Amino acid sequence: MPFLDYKGTQLEVDEDGFIADPALWNEDLAKFIAETQEDIKDLTPDHWKLIYYLSKYYKDFGIAPMIRKVCKDTGFELKYIYELFPSGPAKGACKVAGLPKPTGCV
Repeated sequence: MPFLDYKGTQLEVDEDGFIADPALWNEDLAKFIAETQEDIKDLTPDHWKLIYYLSKYYKDFGIAPMIRKVCKDTGFELKYIYELFPSGPAKGACKVAGLPKPTGCV
């Protein structure tokens, strides 16, 4: 597996850049991944709302939520989620939130 060089530490990631151990996730790492892998320079309160939602859902259920549930629970339309995370809710938002690559994510 490849590695992500983060603050002098090598974090194991999969071929798409998702961290192998979600327990290592923290806000600083989220900012780093957003900037270096998703080209998002500033995480807004709406970014964080989605990131925290995904992180909590994963901790509670062990999987990423379905996009319909994400939209319903956050109040964000899918189009807006793509504005926040141009690579999408699964590929971009889940990666920044420290989740493993969601099943069905291409």
